[in-house]
Amino acid sequence: MYNPKISIICAIAENRAIGKNNQLLWHIKEDFKFFKEKTSGHVIVMGQKTFESIGKPLPNRTTIVLSNDPECNIEGVIMARTFDEVFAKAREIEKEEIFICGGGSVYAQTIGMADKLYLTVIEGNFEADVFFPEYDEFKKIISKREGSEGDFKYKFLELEK
Repeated sequence: MYNPKISIICAIAENRAIGKNNQLLWHIKEDFKFFKEKTSGHVIVMGQKTFESIGKPLPNRTTIVLSNDPECNIEGVIMARTFDEVFAKAREIEKEEIFICGGGSVYAQTIGMADKLYLTVIEGNFEADVFFPEYDEFKKIISKREGSEGDFKYKFLELEK
């Protein structure tokens, strides 16, 4: 059993909006690339609705899907019913870093146990039905990089407590 770092990765608006109708609010190629670079080769954890919005296991990652539906069984992923089960299974596999990938409820329930945040902060406020939790305790900026794509201006932040 390993004791890997727990990291949260998410793209958020300045008002912490992350999604609407189980869809992302933007499609930024650089953000998808950032997500792939950070999570490849690691365990990623997400709720059932987030997995359904993606539609398939992502390559070169071990996916753990959290669902309280005992009937839910998704091919190609590891199913878990509780966070204790999620982390027990993840720690059996992952040596370095477990990535929490959403959605809103999963972020809210894991923010307190996270060691690190990887945030893509998109400039502006967006209408949404899912928001990222407050993350005020993450004050230490490890890295910051700005960019833009189309109408979107954003910054990649790596934060620790």
